Parts: sequence; structure tokens; C-alpha cells
Amino acid sequence: MDYLILCLLLVVGLGSLICWIIVLTKLFPAEGLLLGILGIICALYTFIWGWMHAGQQGLRKIMQIWTACVVVVIILRVVFMGMWYR
Repeated sequence: MDYLILCLLLVVGLGSLICWIIVLTKLFPAEGLLLGILGIICALYTFIWGWMHAGQQGLRKIMQIWTACVVVVIILRVVFMGMWYR
């Protein structure tokens, strides 16, 4: 069971990483180099920027997937920690 949760965490984390890269590719041309570098350093900025510009940049579906990945990672970590400390 532990390995299943770890594999799910890996897959969902990889999905989140892919969504972050996709949003970064939209952020760089729209906001320039300085804010693009900020988006690399701080993924939270990229996440907020993505939701703020989801309609303009055509990112609504990507942002929904990224948000779902974040929520699933939080839930899986809570479940995994609960199983780990038994």
C-alpha cells in the first residue's frame, strides 16, 4: 500500500511539474525575462499568474489540472503520513 501511494505521489507531482512548465512558457513572452525568472524561482507566483491570466492565455484547463494535482498531493500526503505513523 505504501508503494502505491508513493507511485501516485510521483505521478501527480510529475503532472504538476509539467503544468508548471506549460504555464512558464506562457509567462515568459507575456511578462518578460525578470518575471519569468521569478516564476522559475517561485512556483507560487507562476500558479497565481496562471489563474489570473487563464482566460487571456488559454490556460484554464491547464490550471484546473494543476490545481487538481496540488489538491491530490495534499490529500495523499495526509493519508501517507497517517499510515506512516501508525
